[in-house]
Amino acid sequence: MKTSIRPVLELDRLSVRFRMRGGRYVAAVTDATLALAPGACLALVGESGCGKSVLASALLGLLPGNAETAGSARLADGTDLLALDERTLARSVRGRRVALVPQSPAAHLTPVRTIRSHLEETVRELTGTARADLREAAEAAAGRAAFPATHLDRHPHQLSGGLAQRAATALALIGDAPLLLADEPTTGLDRDLVHRTVDELRAHTRDAGRALLMITHDLAAAHRIADTVAVMYAGRIVETASAEAFFGAPGPRHPYARGLLDALPERAFAPIPGAPPELGALPPGCAFAARCPRADSRCRAERPPLTEGVACHHA
Repeated sequence: MKTSIRPVLELDRLSVRFRMRGGRYVAAVTDATLALAPGACLALVGESGCGKSVLASALLGLLPGNAETAGSARLADGTDLLALDERTLARSVRGRRVALVPQSPAAHLTPVRTIRSHLEETVRELTGTARADLREAAEAAAGRAAFPATHLDRHPHQLSGGLAQRAATALALIGDAPLLLADEPTTGLDRDLVHRTVDELRAHTRDAGRALLMITHDLAAAHRIADTVAVMYAGRIVETASAEAFFGAPGPRHPYARGLLDALPERAFAPIPGAPPELGALPPGCAFAARCPRADSRCRAERPPLTEGVACHHA
């Protein structure tokens, strides 16, 4: 009798909203539903401010005190990340079961410690490496993320943005966590280093029990390594598709997703007109209607559900 393979991560209507003054709420993520299979890479793409990074923070319990969550985010063994307390997250989840390449690495590095010190401590805590072997293990960890050994004894403020990003990537890879979250991991890198970084992140999934969720606006990087693409707009996932179908034929089905591809220099180089709505004042219908040339009265009045991988009345 065959046993079903559980997803490494399964989101079921995950929502995050922030309480503001005056009883107002900002709906940063609404009803996010997706599954990440073992050995797979899912790229979550969309414009800045659409809720991608908030979703990643929710998975690791890194949201501010005014945040409220709903839904679930389950690991392969059924553990719901949203239900865990801070002590459990800190001692048994972060770095061990779920690792993060942060969007702002400088904020996650201790300014008075060298990169070597960061790496050695993380290697010791996550792998149990003997003290005598820490130096060599730290250098090997740096090499995985193309961080130069000549810069290991520098402090975070002595690094460029790209080097800080590589240091953060090296730290995230040390524990070989089953789920790796990479939040804009190519920020500040030139194209050659982008390729090397995303290839190393993808290599993390060679073990059948591991998976990668890459949050990015770099569609070229997503095209290079993703198996599945999920498009987020105004806090909602509006399309999910295989990377092959999304970047090739038949292409995206949602007008916003098509607009993202058409904005690329190697394609139509045509930007999407207008700007996303405020997350604290979302319209009653489709959030993209004001920017969509196909929008009609139904789009402006009725919010389309995510059905068969797309949330659009005209897909």
